[in-house]
Amino acid sequence: EELENPKSNLASEVISADQELLGKYYIENRSNIHYSDLSPNLVAAIIATEDARFENHSGVDVKALFRVTYGVLTGNHKGGGSTITQQLAKNLFPRGENRNFFQTVFLKLKEWVTAVKLERNYTKQEIIAMYFNTVDFGSNSFGIKSAAKTFFNKSPNDLNIEESAMLVGMLKAPTWFSPVRNPERALKRREVVLHQMEKYGYITEHVYDSIRVIPLDMSSYRIQDHRSGEATYFREYLRMTMNAKKPVRKRYVDMVQFSEDSLRWINNPLFGWIEKNPKPDGTNYNLYRDGLRIYTTINSRMQQYAEEAVSEHMSGDIQPAFFRHWKGREGAPFDFPRSQVKQEAEKLLAASMRRSDRYRKMKAAGISEDSIQLAFHTKVPMTIFSWKGDKDTIMTPWDSIRYNKFFLQAGLMSVEPQTGFVRAYVGGINYSHFQFDHATMSRRQVGSTFKPFVYTLAMQEGDFSPCTKIANIQYSIELPEGGKWEPRNANDFKKGEMVTLKEALANSINWISAFLIKRYSPLAVIKIARKMGVTSPITAVPSIALGTPDLSLYEMVGAMN
Repeated sequence: EELENPKSNLASEVISADQELLGKYYIENRSNIHYSDLSPNLVAAIIATEDARFENHSGVDVKALFRVTYGVLTGNHKGGGSTITQQLAKNLFPRGENRNFFQTVFLKLKEWVTAVKLERNYTKQEIIAMYFNTVDFGSNSFGIKSAAKTFFNKSPNDLNIEESAMLVGMLKAPTWFSPVRNPERALKRREVVLHQMEKYGYITEHVYDSIRVIPLDMSSYRIQDHRSGEATYFREYLRMTMNAKKPVRKRYVDMVQFSEDSLRWINNPLFGWIEKNPKPDGTNYNLYRDGLRIYTTINSRMQQYAEEAVSEHMSGDIQPAFFRHWKGREGAPFDFPRSQVKQEAEKLLAASMRRSDRYRKMKAAGISEDSIQLAFHTKVPMTIFSWKGDKDTIMTPWDSIRYNKFFLQAGLMSVEPQTGFVRAYVGGINYSHFQFDHATMSRRQVGSTFKPFVYTLAMQEGDFSPCTKIANIQYSIELPEGGKWEPRNANDFKKGEMVTLKEALANSINWISAFLIKRYSPLAVIKIARKMGVTSPITAVPSIALGTPDLSLYEMVGAMN
């Protein structure tokens, strides 16, 4: 049964609406492919280098075994005798470590038996594909699909001769022959593979002579990890949502959060998908091992444009202006009265320190508070964010917290009005350095963008239309605790005149919003906001008509859709 259904850790893939790979969740960065997905150059390279008689044996190459045995006895040992099928057997059922001689011999015999059984159960093409799916190429790449993406940003079927030869050559020792760490060795090893391909007729001597002099091109090399690729914030949101557990009251400190998650558990099929959708055998899927393919509404091109837009505006205009504003100011970037700025800044930095992974790990390890403070005020090498690229520097973790506070953050969501599909999702300026998601986790005072809720209520009740005229004068609302609420307008647009609701909303006239909230009450406005998808707590006070609630970008975009 294990031979018929060999198991390996498969990465789950997040796929965009236009069928592009956005990223993966994995323990081993491995995605399986079929033989038809392989470049013929790869197949030729692996057979020529590892198993020239692959098509003619049944799992064990007797000629190669005699050659190896004779070489060992005569002291003229040249190369191994393992076939591709035997190597596949070893990959599927690793030998383990700390073996004595007799254990090694026994395991070798077991691999021979397994190889023969593999040949009986699978075609030669299937064995080649399985082999390429199980090998480790280093650089966090398991399997040929991940390796092709990491080293050349290509699919396996697009690899040319020299790229195929380099990857096959690495299999002998991925680190030793790494084109990144050891380019000279990698080049020589590639030449060995090319020579084997020429020797067994897969390429001509002319092709061999022309390709062997081509230099290594690693310009596309990118290590794939959870923090790389597009839509990193979205992928983390998706991961947390799918892995969510059924809300249990005792696990929550915040009753409001418990209520929100309980509603999400009931109303959102994706929230807790892993727990809600067990396998046929009753166990839960594992996002990091089971090779799920998760199809999303994100459009890869729109996502790229969205990330570029955030980067362009934040780095080109907004952040430089912020730096200029705070340059030379005491206590920057914290805005407190001069007499309090140092003390208040220390409080904010200390709070951020206690929320950091470094602090929590040290605390969990039982390290004293004094020792932790000393560590946070001791300079260490680190990599910090800058808009011109990451910088390696030496500073204290405490100073790095203040440094990061200087960077303004942003969130962006694009929703297709006709369907409600989220097409682009940007949660911050750089996920590697700033994991807090400003699209869903951050709540900010929404200001006048809340006014459409008030106007929607007025229209829905049927008393008003966009053409209804109301006097643009100051309105007063009595407060339950005493006193009055009398907002002011930001400008004198048609002050004292009759204005339509269309004009009032377009010009964000506070007096008209006050008139409407007085007419319908704050509770009625909150009720309609809830119907439109807003879940954050909102205090029932008249000032919500001007946008005092703190809401997330996710809520606002969803409600306005």
